[in-house]
Amino acid sequence: MTKQNMTEVMLSQTIESNRQILLASRPFGAPDPDNFKLAVTDKPTAKQGEVLLRTVYLSLDPYMRGRMNDAKSYAEPVGLGEVMVGGAVCRVESSLNDDYKTGDWVVAFSGWQDYCISDGKDLLKLSDNLPYPSKALGILGMPGLTAYMGLLDIGQPKTGETVVVAAATGAVGSLVGQIAKIKGCNVIGIAGGAEKCEYAVNTLGFDHCLDHYADDFAEQLSAVATAGIDVYFENVGGKVFDAILPLLNSCARIPLCGLISQYNATELPEGPDRMAMLMGSLLVKRIKMQGFIVFDDYGHRYAEFSQQMSKWLMAGEIKDKEHLVTGLENAVDAFIGLLAGKNFGKVIVRVGPDELS
Repeated sequence: MTKQNMTEVMLSQTIESNRQILLASRPFGAPDPDNFKLAVTDKPTAKQGEVLLRTVYLSLDPYMRGRMNDAKSYAEPVGLGEVMVGGAVCRVESSLNDDYKTGDWVVAFSGWQDYCISDGKDLLKLSDNLPYPSKALGILGMPGLTAYMGLLDIGQPKTGETVVVAAATGAVGSLVGQIAKIKGCNVIGIAGGAEKCEYAVNTLGFDHCLDHYADDFAEQLSAVATAGIDVYFENVGGKVFDAILPLLNSCARIPLCGLISQYNATELPEGPDRMAMLMGSLLVKRIKMQGFIVFDDYGHRYAEFSQQMSKWLMAGEIKDKEHLVTGLENAVDAFIGLLAGKNFGKVIVRVGPDELS
């Protein structure tokens, strides 16, 4: 279905029907609107032991691109004709489950749709008095947990060390840099464009932020990382990592949570084979590079993270920025833009109203 046709038939969230955005075909390279399809079905009904959830906020995240591929990974791919995966903040519209009542706020992995049914086992109950429920998808959700555990458990930054993070104003990168500043580190951010770099320095408190679009990006990085790099939080890959690698200090640490620059790739990058240089650097400099899947590896530590991040947030020590998109009909465009780096902050889609129907 084309973007125009999807928009024309897409309705606002109603109490009778369930809009769903399905995976229509697997993309080759960057996804486009034709890879998605709209379905409108009857609103489901909860049975005994179940709850009916209505999506209010939908999270869009880079990992979703990998789930569109029919390839072996840490999670099963989305099947053709199935609802696109995604975390959401939902209201309990009706409940036949003793653990939940109508009106509860919950986080669910309910996907790109208005309504879903849950037996309650996969839900995270939120406070009834949240001023900004969408933060459970960003700073207090998966991106926040990724930044917190990846930096502190794998990166283990020490006072005075230099920490570099790419996608520095994104949902994860912005938090990595701020946590590193709290820990007394020199922080260098990498972002796309002057506006984002100014935000990273002037609002988030980074020491430096470099525009990766600059022709002399690698030279600029070398000029500000005069003491080398002790921790590089990797979520981009590509030419950014090429510039980072020669500057890594002995015993540097690299938490690896994503490679967004490569998600749409259809072939290996041009140029020389970099594997020998990478392996040699890891060996000679005794560098630790560790990938992680945040909920698989750190889900059991969510309470620890939530308590500390909430304290920082309430104290004004950490700031967050949401890139809010209104309407499920705009989720496809927003997702494609996210993969191209057009977002500024954590991408959240407002699917429906906060109030109960």
